[in-house]
Amino acid sequence: MNSDIAIHKPAPIAVGKPLDKFNRTSGLKETLNILESGMPVLVSGFYSDGLLLLREIHHYLKNQIPHQSFKEQREYRSAYRKLSNLVLLEIKDQKLCIRKSPVIGWLERFYADNDDFLLTFPQVQGLNSAWQWYQNGISVPVLRNKLHTYYGVYFPTRFEHLLLFDNWLKRYSGPKKSAIDVGVGSGVLSMQMIKHGFQKVYGTDTNPNAIFGLTEFMGKTKLSRKLELDFAHLFGKWKMEVELIVFNPPWLPESHELDRIGEAIYYNECLFPDFFAEAYLRLLSDGKLLIIFSNLAQITNVTKSHPIEKELAENERFQLERCYTKKVKVASAKTNRDQHWRADEEVELWVLVKK
Repeated sequence: MNSDIAIHKPAPIAVGKPLDKFNRTSGLKETLNILESGMPVLVSGFYSDGLLLLREIHHYLKNQIPHQSFKEQREYRSAYRKLSNLVLLEIKDQKLCIRKSPVIGWLERFYADNDDFLLTFPQVQGLNSAWQWYQNGISVPVLRNKLHTYYGVYFPTRFEHLLLFDNWLKRYSGPKKSAIDVGVGSGVLSMQMIKHGFQKVYGTDTNPNAIFGLTEFMGKTKLSRKLELDFAHLFGKWKMEVELIVFNPPWLPESHELDRIGEAIYYNECLFPDFFAEAYLRLLSDGKLLIIFSNLAQITNVTKSHPIEKELAENERFQLERCYTKKVKVASAKTNRDQHWRADEEVELWVLVKK
């Protein structure tokens, strides 16, 4: 692993001139007016005061913006992101400066050189939830051991696509000398391949936290000898031909400037053409190219174009061996979002071979 990669973390905001403060005794309407004007506010008092303000922002926006369709919900989340990121918290000596606040281990790890600074409340929420997942681990039905995912790394919260892949691996009878996992992320696909007998897996990712976190997670275990990582785009330094290439790309075309998590969810127009061109050079003549995808973009009318179908129709590199599909579990009744389209959503496992 490149020892020079820098961990991606929320950029500390310097403490400057005094800010308007908010606690549970503050006027909510006045505070919302301040936020709407583009000015930040600093949460004081209790951590729960910040949670109260974020709930009020949600309530305010629900009365302003329709959020029934998939497109409307994206617009709503964009508006919420804009306002909520003006809600700030102060951190001193790697601890939050308000009462009844959580202890977040990332603050000591990431900000040892920062004694007094600000972060947005959503950033702190993200750090807190990521610390809990990291500490407690994430149970995944296709793995024996829990994942302990590093901050800023996307991890699966739904498992239909992993079950599809696992079932395919159970039936796969071809050679298992080597495989490449493009966009290794939390490492779950690589671990599935190793569980099913692949001798060596080579993983890449453009997110430094994925590479750093997996390296830390593996330590000097047997897994570290079977999974080799490169901090790079697409195939990185791996130039060899392999029996299996696996790619779980983003499932939606991009619509705004992306952060690290966004890069795991939205793809740009160059991703798939570049991927297929490079995959063709690295797949053995009798190898398999597996792509995990979804019909989400089509059923939500984000786009009619399907990047895998487009590749098969327009180029002479690959042909379809089979496409497996699995219905997605209906959204929980507890979710705040209207996800009626989930009844029509299917995850897809595309198995391609060279022509």
